[in-house]
Amino acid sequence: MHAAAVRSRDYTPVLILAFCLLWSSAFAAAKVALAYCPPLLLLAGRFLLAGTLILGACALLGQLKRIPAREVAALALMGVLNNACYLGLSYVGMTTVSSGFTAVIISANPLLTALAAGPLLGERLTPLKLAGLGLGMAGVALVVRSRIGSGAEDLTGTLFVLAALVTLAAATLLFKLVRTGAPLWMGSGIQSLAGGLALLPVALMTESLDAIQPSLPLAAAFLYLTLGASVAAFSLWFFILSRASATKASALHFLMPPLGLMFGWLLLGESVPPLDLLGIIPIALGIRLVTTGGPVRSGIGR
Repeated sequence: MHAAAVRSRDYTPVLILAFCLLWSSAFAAAKVALAYCPPLLLLAGRFLLAGTLILGACALLGQLKRIPAREVAALALMGVLNNACYLGLSYVGMTTVSSGFTAVIISANPLLTALAAGPLLGERLTPLKLAGLGLGMAGVALVVRSRIGSGAEDLTGTLFVLAALVTLAAATLLFKLVRTGAPLWMGSGIQSLAGGLALLPVALMTESLDAIQPSLPLAAAFLYLTLGASVAAFSLWFFILSRASATKASALHFLMPPLGLMFGWLLLGESVPPLDLLGIIPIALGIRLVTTGGPVRSGIGR
């Protein structure tokens, strides 16, 4: 009976914590790498290597399976949105804005997801969940207004990160809309490879290979971004999405502001204004309401 209890134990909370730590720390690691390498070349190399590693591991473990071309195309589109567009725009933005500020903006993903999840996925938000989303976004808005108003962040870089937020929300919804028979890791590998292939020609046309400055910090950050973020974090994210509604899963992004600010401060010495800390309070309350405010019903299979 004890063995059965161990087998049935739900490790999802542990996986969620691991995802949040990997995802939020990747912003600071990216900021380190961007000091030595142009953003699109960095991402193209990261995605191509991650996709090759994941699909190679799938082949060794017997997890590669034949799926219809339509599903491959859908996974490739999600890869372009999730990797090439979301992170491409984020990294370009992070060349002029801080990593912690980027994490705060991206944490607004639940609001966009919730607004579209109703008509597209049939998800219904309870009043408590709506209140949680409102509180969370109020906290995000407080931080954004503080940073932009004080001139601490670049407006153009902020617009790039906001565009990245839109593509991330679109990718989240697309994942919930599309059914695929591909194993989780195989799907993640296809998406990474698609993102890398989409970014590579753009990177080669707009950035110079001579701008890359080989160094130990670049190598360490690149490996962390590839193995920790692209391989581990994205696989965990799709696992979480496959087990939760789009709105509830996206609510995890409300954890990113405090974690992103913390990693930016610890690793990069980025300043954390008092209003940033004040903004974390409604964000934390929003997390609790969104994740515990009653069931979210969906007409789409989970």
